[in-house]
Amino acid sequence: MAQKHADLFAAMGARLTIARSEVGISQAAMAEAIGVSPRAYHSYEKGQRGIPVEALITMGKRFEVDVPWLLLGTNAIRAGHDFNALKEIESSLDQHLNAEGIKIKSEKRGAIVARWYESHVKGREVTDDDVHTWIELVRE
Repeated sequence: MAQKHADLFAAMGARLTIARSEVGISQAAMAEAIGVSPRAYHSYEKGQRGIPVEALITMGKRFEVDVPWLLLGTNAIRAGHDFNALKEIESSLDQHLNAEGIKIKSEKRGAIVARWYESHVKGREVTDDDVHTWIELVRE
């Protein structure tokens, strides 16, 4: 049962990282905006514990982030976003990491997905070199 909670928190942490990156603010700024300590917020993104419902609701209202997506990965980060593209990006990254035998933490994975998705939204093509660079940056 504990592993299920760990998996849930890790997945939610990755989505928190993606949402925060898309909003374009630091962890400390997000923590302040949703009324939690920076240390607590950091632990949410790392998947070490669950985020309080009050903080999720505040994040959803203040930044127009889809709360069901944060919790469960359903729908889209925000209304009008390309959920299918995001799923394809996540799948492509996971396939690449598995093929190369690369292990990275969930929050680092979330940061790569966020960069890739941001490029997609802005209409920029992402090359294999881009992905390799992003992986190397988070591995250091």
